[in-house]
Amino acid sequence: MKVVGFAAYSGAGKTTLVEALIPRFVARGLRVAVIKHAHHRFDVDTPGKDSWRHRKAGASEVLVVSDVRMALMREFADAGTPPVHDLIAQIDPTVDWLLVEGFRGSDLPKVEVWRAPAADFAGHPARYPDDPAVRAIATDAPGALPVPTALPLLELNDPDRVLAWLLDRAADFAYRAPAAG
Repeated sequence: MKVVGFAAYSGAGKTTLVEALIPRFVARGLRVAVIKHAHHRFDVDTPGKDSWRHRKAGASEVLVVSDVRMALMREFADAGTPPVHDLIAQIDPTVDWLLVEGFRGSDLPKVEVWRAPAADFAGHPARYPDDPAVRAIATDAPGALPVPTALPLLELNDPDRVLAWLLDRAADFAYRAPAAG
């Protein structure tokens, strides 16, 4: 399995890029999975449905299964996001690519999605100068990067080129779980 993270602050375009990459991988016959970090309370089931009712009644886990899909909802007793490597361990290891959206502080090799500062994006520094896990920068404003870099610059609005770059460097994204400590 190849694993690549997409790191950026909210509003930079991570979801749009990941959404555009998925069908491009699939069109090449590759199986893709996604782990997405949500920053807010979220719900995947509908109030009133059985799974929602079971969870609201106190079930710590609810697994919903049909003949075409499965969804696992797990409530955490203590607030805190599990380590990304624990989440990766739950993904089917036979997928070809795992796209990890968010988890910008993780040690996963990642593409930083960066836009030039704007009024709604002010105060969010670039990660690449201080994060050795950043392998490339997907941006729509390479001339506005705050620090010169030798990292590859990928056109944020050209997912075909981003995909080509990832596929050309697939070996660099082969996942190796950290050694148990």
